[in-house]
Amino acid sequence: MQSIFGMEKKAIVAEFVKVDPAQQDAFWKLYDEYEATRKELGAKRIELLLQYTDNYGKMTNETADSWTKQAVNLGKKTDALLLKYCNKVKKITNPVIALQFYQVESYILTGIRLSIMEELPLPDVE
Repeated sequence: MQSIFGMEKKAIVAEFVKVDPAQQDAFWKLYDEYEATRKELGAKRIELLLQYTDNYGKMTNETADSWTKQAVNLGKKTDALLLKYCNKVKKITNPVIALQFYQVESYILTGIRLSIMEELPLPDVE
């Protein structure tokens, strides 16, 4: 699923981020590096979410605390990764291209997070 999404995602990024032809090779090399690490973090997030859903009804305080810490840590790592590569993109292109990269990646990551959150079980509300 991630490899299919990665191809679609790359097409979205290519549509939104307008890199000068002379800078395209360097940009896409950085982008591929970014995606490889982002996918690793994404796989860890999915694994953590599966643990959450599998244990939702029987979660202990310790498990909940551990899960929360891991989820926050993965979010921080993802945000740090995006900032790191935004700065790298800025060095090889310019701040406008770096902002375009940041905006499209933030938009996509927010969409992914929202769709995942919509699938998580919630407590019954009376």
